[in-house]
Amino acid sequence: MKVLVTGGNGFLGKSVVKTLQNCGVYEVFSPRSARFDLVNEQKTKDLFDYFKPNIVIHLAAVVGGIGANKENPGSFFYKNIMMGLNVIEHCRLFNVDKIVQIGTVCSYPKFTPVPFSENSMWDGYPEETNAPYGIAKKSLYTMIKAYSDQYNLNGSVLVPCNLYGPYDNFDPKSSHVIPALIKKFVEAKLNNDSTVVCCGTGNATREFIYVDDAAEGIALATEKYNGPDPVNIGSGNEISIKALAEMIARLTGFTGRLVWDASKPNGQPRRGLDVTRARQAFGFQAATSFEEGLRRTIDWFRKSQG
Repeated sequence: MKVLVTGGNGFLGKSVVKTLQNCGVYEVFSPRSARFDLVNEQKTKDLFDYFKPNIVIHLAAVVGGIGANKENPGSFFYKNIMMGLNVIEHCRLFNVDKIVQIGTVCSYPKFTPVPFSENSMWDGYPEETNAPYGIAKKSLYTMIKAYSDQYNLNGSVLVPCNLYGPYDNFDPKSSHVIPALIKKFVEAKLNNDSTVVCCGTGNATREFIYVDDAAEGIALATEKYNGPDPVNIGSGNEISIKALAEMIARLTGFTGRLVWDASKPNGQPRRGLDVTRARQAFGFQAATSFEEGLRRTIDWFRKSQG
């Protein structure tokens, strides 16, 4: 089976490609955007002409943390929705056997009963700073369902919670909360700083999944799950940002004081996923404990800094 993994050279994509290759039954291709720009319809057609995939896993996305989302709402919306439109349409045109669309927890309404059930996806507007990205992805869920109904396209939608792990983006201008905090605490430890300033109040909660666990969930769904209804991919564990920061401080050996800058946004008040559907539909359950995953990520970051 020839599997096209868009975004296969990114953080999650590298892990998905490795997981699929380890199965030993897939020929995997992960194109570079410099050669095949999925925002461009002709370039997308060129990609499908070149590889002629049986299965497409659409991971490619333009995304960042709260700051990047606030600064780039228009470009994030446009690029994400155009990539998805082009990829899904060409899956139809080239009669692929299956497309697995990777969504985002940012698509859920701002105020949603926790844990988030897939049935709550359309119950309200997303958190404002994430809304353009989340709605772009949410529109693609509708497209998958519409193409399933009209063209019998075999499409699935997976909605992962926040990812973390080695090879994450640690650029403070665009990183998510775990790599941002790891970078702050590791550098504070090296510099013997007495305080670390953390964004927000620390009261918001998030659910995190180790990147290799998420890749395993995607591989299982690719093999075993068919149907356009979204499926959450998560660990099932919710933690406050304050408790997260304190854990990372402990694991990095930082013993100074944490200062919370309440002038910075918290983002969505709570995030935690109901992962029942993934367990029942294709037997997925995250295997990596949160503390062990953080240790691996911190170790990788330190080694990457030389």
